[in-house]
Amino acid sequence: MSRTALLVIDPQNDYFANGSFPLWNADEALKEILNAIQSAKEQDAAVILVQHVAASESPLFAEGSEGVKIHQTILDAAPDAPIVTKAHADAFQETNLTQLLEELEVDRLVICGMMTQNCVTHTAISDAADPYQVSILPDACTTREQLLHLIALEAIKTKVTYTEIRYAFERV
Repeated sequence: MSRTALLVIDPQNDYFANGSFPLWNADEALKEILNAIQSAKEQDAAVILVQHVAASESPLFAEGSEGVKIHQTILDAAPDAPIVTKAHADAFQETNLTQLLEELEVDRLVICGMMTQNCVTHTAISDAADPYQVSILPDACTTREQLLHLIALEAIKTKVTYTEIRYAFERV
């Protein structure tokens, strides 16, 4: 059986207005992420949230802070989605993500979220991602500046594919 999972990386309060590290185009990316979640659910794809947690004294994603929390609209859109907690850019590194994907019998991974040039790309090109058909939703990703976002996508285009939400969850 072929199953797709939508991996939503770090949609956390620190990356939005009033957060400690607001990103370019965060609200537009959020809308696209919400569209992706809806589309995934309509096609019976798994939705998995990823949350970066740092030490309580960290300026970003400090454990116990408001900024570390996943944006409430994401939680509302995917209330039953498992949350993978990470401490590194690669969502596979020292987490239960591989085990979770195996349990869900996933073979296709659609990635979106925050910090295109860091957490999104590091997860997409991780050695642990090799068993999966990986694609990225560029419009549902963002980072500090548009140019950095575009450079990051260009840099990994030989390793992963890009897709649009309307095609991402089609049954293969």
